[in-house]
Amino acid sequence: MHNEFWINLPSNDLAKSREFYTRLGFAMNDQHTNAGMVSMCIGNKKVILNLFPAAVFQGFSQASANVAANTAEVLFSLGADSRGEVDAMAKKAADAGAILYGKPGEKDGWMYGCGFIDPDGHRWNILFMDMSKMPAR
Repeated sequence: MHNEFWINLPSNDLAKSREFYTRLGFAMNDQHTNAGMVSMCIGNKKVILNLFPAAVFQGFSQASANVAANTAEVLFSLGADSRGEVDAMAKKAADAGAILYGKPGEKDGWMYGCGFIDPDGHRWNILFMDMSKMPAR
């Protein structure tokens, strides 16, 4: 578990969330399996996404698990290796039931990305950055 980064989120429907993230290409994390949670690996398997029923999440966070599509406390950003990967992930997310709040597009001449809201209201961003076009500082 050394050097792993864990994202723990509440979910209103673990089965629906599991199906959603599996359709995006997240891999099940076999090290952490039980009926009360869903654990998945993102990318290089050093980032773990854990989803818990809201009541369980509230218990260990000692805070309310308010999830709503029109509020945001955090934006989870995933790096893409190309514009095509951004486009493909946007399609996968939309096909899996996400709401696209930012369709794939360019920003500032060197970034290309999109944004979506998962079934529980969590906001995600997929971003490709062409560092060769990044303005000099």
